[in-house]
Amino acid sequence: MPLHFLTADRAFEATDEVALPFDDHDDWRRPYRPGPWRVVASALLLLLASFVLLAALITAIAAGMAGATFCLVVAAVAIAVALRLLRVGAWVSRHGVRRVSLLRTTTLAWNQVTAVRTVQQPVRWLGLPRTVQGQALLVVRRQGEPLVVLTDHNADFLSRTEAFDRAADTVEAWADEYRGA
Repeated sequence: MPLHFLTADRAFEATDEVALPFDDHDDWRRPYRPGPWRVVASALLLLLASFVLLAALITAIAAGMAGATFCLVVAAVAIAVALRLLRVGAWVSRHGVRRVSLLRTTTLAWNQVTAVRTVQQPVRWLGLPRTVQGQALLVVRRQGEPLVVLTDHNADFLSRTEAFDRAADTVEAWADEYRGA
């Protein structure tokens, strides 16, 4: 099973002259690796799910199916949230830019985008209501509010400013390549 998110940074570093280092531009790609905060949170959710599955087994053997069914549903929800948490972020392809959040996905075609730029503004810290001064990658739409695709204080880029700069440059390169096409 290919794990494309593991090769995103290496492909970018290997060919610094090439802004779009992937062979197939029709596939949706994340132009950066998931950050350590996101991976740790997902791993902890999967660990919790394994304990809940063990509890479901014990409950099914000892008590009955009602408690075991409840435990199975809780474990399935924890696994689904952990997998979705790993998919959260910005994705690009020849077709447009996509921002995936935990409960919602927003996709913009490149012809709906007028500009992609990095700006200084208050950003949410790890997605929490607390805001701090930071950088955000904005996608300016032809109609509607600008879409914040990446911030330097989210779970992917907290304490990784070089990775944020590389990812922002990559998304801007994809926009420059396909916005006019």
